[in-house]
Amino acid sequence: MINSLVHEASIKAIHFQRALRITNCFSTLSVFNCQFLEKPTAAYYDDLVNDAGSSGDFNTVRQLLNKRMKDVCYNTTNTFNFITDNEASLLMLDNLILTLVNLDKSQTRNSAFNALISRLCKLGKIEESLRVIDSMARVDCNLNACSFYPIVKVLARSNKIEEAWRVVDLMRCLRVVPDSMIYNYILMTHCANGDLSASAVVLTRMEEQKMKANGRIYDALVLGACRAGKVEGALVILRRMEDDGVPMLLSTRLYVIDALLSLGYYDQAIKFVRTYCGKDAWLDNESFGCLAFRLLKLKRKDEARLVLEEMKERKLEMRHALLKFQENENER
Repeated sequence: MINSLVHEASIKAIHFQRALRITNCFSTLSVFNCQFLEKPTAAYYDDLVNDAGSSGDFNTVRQLLNKRMKDVCYNTTNTFNFITDNEASLLMLDNLILTLVNLDKSQTRNSAFNALISRLCKLGKIEESLRVIDSMARVDCNLNACSFYPIVKVLARSNKIEEAWRVVDLMRCLRVVPDSMIYNYILMTHCANGDLSASAVVLTRMEEQKMKANGRIYDALVLGACRAGKVEGALVILRRMEDDGVPMLLSTRLYVIDALLSLGYYDQAIKFVRTYCGKDAWLDNESFGCLAFRLLKLKRKDEARLVLEEMKERKLEMRHALLKFQENENER
């Protein structure tokens, strides 16, 4: 499927251009009779676009998409909900693509195409999404890595890694540079599976492109190490992260906390949270709170008390369940 798109320029250029000329002939006709609110919202525009699209009125769809951007009502994940997972709906896709080609250039056109790709990927329609990419490549549409995010994300999360890499190859054929987010989708899948060797391959490809690891990349690596049962390796990654000056995400901390608790290393989990506290008040609040909550679920009340006492000393906020536990302890 994807290989054919990499080796061929696209579906049939002559037919596409012929259809484009036909569409342009009708672009001056107006059936734009919508009554607009004084201050329309994005949701309001979504309803209008979906009503027009469902009835096959693509001229109105075109005008609505142009107008909503001028009214600063950007496209959303619901903009093209009239495209559904059935044959009749998907038959509209060619007409919709030609409609988007005739939108105002730059952000208006690019935003609409990206919204359509997101919709198709939500439906699991990867081949159709690549058809949209193909059409974007034919016109002045500012094709960039963002347009490929939903495609690579769906493929990676479905463990279709080879296909995801072929999409990366397609990006290069279209002179679109894959960014760290593209690589991170693939990396995260390997790490979630605890496949460190495959993760290393992704990192090697990133290094070849002279990309620096960011917080999300480190987050994925820590997850991979924890899933593989290599908590010490995760701590080494965290030290490297600290040396590189990359801020730690909450999820990164929680991966390590969960890994330590699963191994029964309760004191080490408390020590870990203490070690990395003091730089971000929100992270400290969430880290200590999540640790205390997990300890209570594990019925480790003694360790939970220590964490709650430290939260009190550091003047950190407590969740309702933690406050209730502390109140019950004080009443004894």
